[in-house]
Amino acid sequence: MRWRILALLFAARVGLGFQFQTMGAVGGDPTDAFGLDNAELGFMIGLFMAPGLVLALPAGIIGRFASDRTLAGLGLAALAVGSLVSALAAGPVGIGAGRVLCGAGFLLATLYFTKMVADWFDGHEIATAMSVLVMSWPFGIAMGQVGHTWLADLHGWRAPFMVAAAWCAAAALAVIAFYRTPRDLSAGRAVRMTGLLRREWGLIVAAGTAWGVFNAGYVVYLSFGPTLLEAQGMGTLAAASVISVGSWVMIVSGALCGQFVDRLGRRDIVIAVCMAGAIVAMMLLSVPGAGLTASLLFGLIGMAPAGVIMALAGQAVAPERRAFGMGIFFTIYYAIMSASPPVAGWLLDRTGAAETAMAFGAALFAAVIPATIAFRRLTARDRAEMMEKARA
Repeated sequence: MRWRILALLFAARVGLGFQFQTMGAVGGDPTDAFGLDNAELGFMIGLFMAPGLVLALPAGIIGRFASDRTLAGLGLAALAVGSLVSALAAGPVGIGAGRVLCGAGFLLATLYFTKMVADWFDGHEIATAMSVLVMSWPFGIAMGQVGHTWLADLHGWRAPFMVAAAWCAAAALAVIAFYRTPRDLSAGRAVRMTGLLRREWGLIVAAGTAWGVFNAGYVVYLSFGPTLLEAQGMGTLAAASVISVGSWVMIVSGALCGQFVDRLGRRDIVIAVCMAGAIVAMMLLSVPGAGLTASLLFGLIGMAPAGVIMALAGQAVAPERRAFGMGIFFTIYYAIMSASPPVAGWLLDRTGAAETAMAFGAALFAAVIPATIAFRRLTARDRAEMMEKARA
């Protein structure tokens, strides 16, 4: 049953990446139509993440009063409506309003999809399951990088927003109709607590920081990698296709990485090696003619531990406090994600070189390593304290 649930959530969550990539894929057309610069385009991309700054914590708390299925379905519905608002917009304000509404829906859907998987796989191959769930995001983004660009060329920049809205609406109906809560959690629903233990605060902050900078680096790569390749003489569709290779490849490498860590451990070593690969790939992208090699390295190595990093959130907090813990986790994640694209766009505008945006992305990937080390040390300290109490 749990694998069927995971398949349902994977298919629904593909719509989140597909929706997010609308602005990045068609950004050139609205930029030309409405006179936006690169920093403003980065701001539009970042608006998708902005609602999480204020809504993540309340979203975790309302899990006490509504089912996970209902809240995830509402999130997907908001994504569909927000995409329609952007598609029908007459200017940047309308597009931005749609992006903010999509961002609110993205928050609800992401938070509760993550919790659903943690509930179903707690103690059972959680790194593998989270890896599969997380790979739905790049799968949707890769679809959007090529599909949205193709749709925009044929039917104008509004068409991708319309198609993404249809996907999210269908996903909302599917989740509401077919998702089921694990039986053991259904029975214990009334005893959920909202507050975290002191040790859980440290763990969830470390996990949220690692997940935030990891995804921020990925978004910088997706958003400004094509710009760098176009500056080297590549066409728009060709540049988008090359960058999308990394997202396609990571769908497989991410699942394999999660299974490796579930079976053999070595989590911190795996993450450190993969982040080194991501940094090298970001730098290699600046070498003319090396775009495809860089994208393959990025997907095969750099992005492989996505699910392993996400699994930290499920391991940081006890099940009865998980919804509130996820609220803290995503508040940190959204703070980092909202700030990063505008900073990368500002660096590009300031220097006129997309390489500076790539260097910023590489620094974000490097920051994953100390965050995961902090998580390990906090976990080790907790285990030591528990052993001392057991001896006493």
